Amino acid sequence: MARVSEKASTVCPVARSLDIVGDRWSVLVLRELFMGATRFEEIQIQTEATPQMLATRLKSLEADAMIERHPYSEKPLRYEYRLTEKGRSFYPVVHALRAWGETWCKEKREKVAVRFVHRECGHDVGLGNVCAHCGVPVERKDLDATMSSRFAKEREQRRAVFKGK
Repeated sequence: MARVSEKASTVCPVARSLDIVGDRWSVLVLRELFMGATRFEEIQIQTEATPQMLATRLKSLEADAMIERHPYSEKPLRYEYRLTEKGRSFYPVVHALRAWGETWCKEKREKVAVRFVHRECGHDVGLGNVCAHCGVPVERKDLDATMSSRFAKEREQRRAVFKGK
């Protein structure tokens, strides 16, 4: 992952953005952080990245000010990862990928993997970023998420496989 000083010589904001988050692993790490994971092991379990791949992406995202490390244990020294303001502002991109994937990348009989409810009014926001019920634009902090049973089971199976290693 390129640092700001190493980025492509272009003024194109898409190319510059892809220098930071233009690979599967970085986006999956950010997805997990938005879903509430903060520790290396849980992020690794759910992204299925190798430890080396994950460590590289976390360092890169930290260098690009998308995340910050915070110690949660001193002996042994362990860190958790938190989104910065810059990282939190990436949520609309993850949300758009989710909406696109729900629309175009699954079979019609499949249920929505994650359902989001607007905390303020209690209504499902569907795939949009504006609550259809009250018309308020929503951000991740405004939403309660509920995973489908199939998605929850998939995530739990990853934990079980990881713990069995």
